[in-house]
Amino acid sequence: MDFQHRAGGKTGSGGVASSSESNRDRRERLRQLALETIDINKDPYFMKNHLGSYECKLCLTLHNNEGSYLAHTQGKKHQTNLARRAAKEAKDAPAQPAPEKVKVEVKKFVKIGRPGYKVTKQRDPEIGQQSLLFQIDYPEIAEGIGPRHRFMSAYEQRIEPPDRRWQYLLFAAEPYETIAFKVPSREIDKAETRFWTHWNRETKQFFLQFHFKMEKALIAPPGQVPSLGMKRPPSLITGLGPHPHSDSMPPPPPGGMHGMPPGAPMPPHMPPPGALPPHMRPPLPMDG
Repeated sequence: MDFQHRAGGKTGSGGVASSSESNRDRRERLRQLALETIDINKDPYFMKNHLGSYECKLCLTLHNNEGSYLAHTQGKKHQTNLARRAAKEAKDAPAQPAPEKVKVEVKKFVKIGRPGYKVTKQRDPEIGQQSLLFQIDYPEIAEGIGPRHRFMSAYEQRIEPPDRRWQYLLFAAEPYETIAFKVPSREIDKAETRFWTHWNRETKQFFLQFHFKMEKALIAPPGQVPSLGMKRPPSLITGLGPHPHSDSMPPPPPGGMHGMPPGAPMPPHMPPPGALPPHMRPPLPMDG
C-alpha cells in the first residue's frame, strides 16, 4: 500500500495516523498527566481485584494497568458519574442548621450628664516622682456596673488634631457620659505601689492614681538612702567641697611655674587648708 501519496501525507513521513492510533496516543498523554497530578492510592473508587486487574467502583469498569485506569478517570464517562454522585449526595444529605450566634444583649441607658471630678497633682518628696490623682464621683451609677478607665493615644481620638506630646485618660460608667483628661504623653510607671485604683461602693467615688516614670536619676539628699528605682550616686570624699571654677584661677607665669619647664601639665588644684577636714590638713595657728 502506498502510504506516501495519501491525502494529507508528506513525503518521508509515516503517513497519517489512524483514529485508533490517535486515541492510543491521547490516552497515553492523559495517563502521563494523571500520574503527575493524581495520587492513585487516595482515589476512593480505585480497587485492585484478585485477578490482578483494576476496577473503577464508580463506573464498574475493568482495566489491565494503572495507566488505563488513570486515563479512564480523565474521560467523559467517569467525570459525568462523579457529577451525578456529588449531586445525589448533596440532595440526600440532611440540611445542617447554621450555628446559632451568641446574642449579646446591648444595655441601653439614657445619659444623665458628666460626673463630678477632682484632679490632684502630686510629687514624691523623697525622689521627686510626679503623679496624678483622679477622684470621679458617680452618685447615680447604674446597679451592678463599675467604673472603667483606659489610656487613649492622641491618634485614636477624633475630637482634636493628633499631637504626639499628649495622651488621654478616659473614665466611663453608665448612665454618665464618658469623660477624658489630657495628660502628657510620658511613660507610665506600672509598679504595684505606683499605679492603683479603688472603687468606693458606699460613697460612689472612683479613685485612680498613677506615676510618671523618672526620666533622669535623681540624687538623694545627704544621709538618706536612695529609694528603689534610683541610681546610687558615686561616693564623694566627706568634707571636700566643689572645686572652684577654672576661670577664677590666675594664669601661670610666662616662664612656667617654679621648678617646672614651660608647657608641662599643671598640677591638680588643691583646696585651701581651711576647706579640708581636721584629719587631712596641717595644723593651723588658730587650732592651738
